[in-house]
Amino acid sequence: MKDKVLVVVKLVVFFLCLALIIIGQKTPGKLELGLMLIGLAGLLGLLYDYNRRYV
Repeated sequence: MKDKVLVVVKLVVFFLCLALIIIGQKTPGKLELGLMLIGLAGLLGLLYDYNRRYV
């Protein structure tokens, strides 16, 4: 049960980070750059969490 909830949370975070990157790309500006960097940091965090098991 715990594993299924964790997968759902990771999926929600993934789509939220992806949405931040897409929204940030639509218009130029410092705020949008910040949104894209936050989204990128979230995706890198998810990638780190996935690869942590194999290192």
